[in-house]
Amino acid sequence: MNRARVVIALVIGAVAAMGCAQPLPRGVVPQGAPDGPKFVVDPFWPKSLKDNWIVGQIAGLHVDTRDHVWVLHRTHTLLADEKVAKPDQSTLCCIAAPAVMEFDAEGSFVRGWGGPGQGYDWPKNGHGLYVDSEGNVWVAGNDAADHMILKFTRDGKFLMQIGKPGKSEGSASMTQLGRPANMEVDIAANELYIADGYGNKRILVLDAKTGAYKRHWGAYGGTPSDDKLPAYSPAAPPSKQFANSVHCVRLSKDGLVYVCDRGNSRIQVFQKSGTFVTEFIGVKLTAMDTADLVFSPDSAQRHIYLADGRSSYIHIVSRSDGKPLGSFARHGRQAGEFRSLHNLGTDSKGNLYTGEAGFGRRLQKFVRVD
Repeated sequence: MNRARVVIALVIGAVAAMGCAQPLPRGVVPQGAPDGPKFVVDPFWPKSLKDNWIVGQIAGLHVDTRDHVWVLHRTHTLLADEKVAKPDQSTLCCIAAPAVMEFDAEGSFVRGWGGPGQGYDWPKNGHGLYVDSEGNVWVAGNDAADHMILKFTRDGKFLMQIGKPGKSEGSASMTQLGRPANMEVDIAANELYIADGYGNKRILVLDAKTGAYKRHWGAYGGTPSDDKLPAYSPAAPPSKQFANSVHCVRLSKDGLVYVCDRGNSRIQVFQKSGTFVTEFIGVKLTAMDTADLVFSPDSAQRHIYLADGRSSYIHIVSRSDGKPLGSFARHGRQAGEFRSLHNLGTDSKGNLYTGEAGFGRRLQKFVRVD
């Protein structure tokens, strides 16, 4: 390890050892909200993968109850020069890592699996991953033919498929999905919430054990329409419909449902019944691309972290009133920067994890230091 790596490693080690109340080492500049959470990137997380594995576009990311980080990546998105033998090397550069990977808190690879198998239809273009509190792993896809969600055990044993590939039946369907983007499980109520998604324009709620239909709703809690909508404009009145795409759904501890209406640059908030509560219009922060959101892990979940995929920012927002508190990061390829920011996760210590799609194709960890 060269001197620069040693210095940075010592900084990360010192940050982790100090906790939230101590000053940072000299020369380390935290990023975040002026009067709120602050973060420092850990440039050595995750650890190097084995066997010349490499990841493609990050399509899903979730931190489970053990603070293990799970990732879904698109194995088919490796570039041509990443899949061929180099004349001057005895090894291949490179081999696609398993589509689903689990990392421990230190960034070590734990297990991997995924891809076509017996009894289920693996998505052509993976999109969205969630690990529920029982350890089940849920995977979706957003290809034009992907209208299903799959459920597996932690070690990749197939459990259930909801929906099927082929054609969508529209946002009124009780049996078929429409290019779902993400999902979350309410274990206590035995309900699966789906951001449905890239084809349909709704939140869909199903029985998490059987996949049976329970309810759905559109923007403002109304009836979703599949009619084509005009492009988002900050000068126009807020759309009465979800746009393409309904990109995330998150459940807060106090029983609210947060929805990333990505195409309309906003977050909408609902009761679990589908009753509309409020919305945060992205233009008040920036012309925001609401790709994903997670909550701070304190009991009140006081802060929302928003992934702005277009501008490569992470916005920090007060959950109580939607007030913007600060933003950090920027567009780029260096540690702590983003190219096509797509997914967020947070662990029990308040650290943030990010996944990049497009040509970013990277996982990063941001250590909370305030």
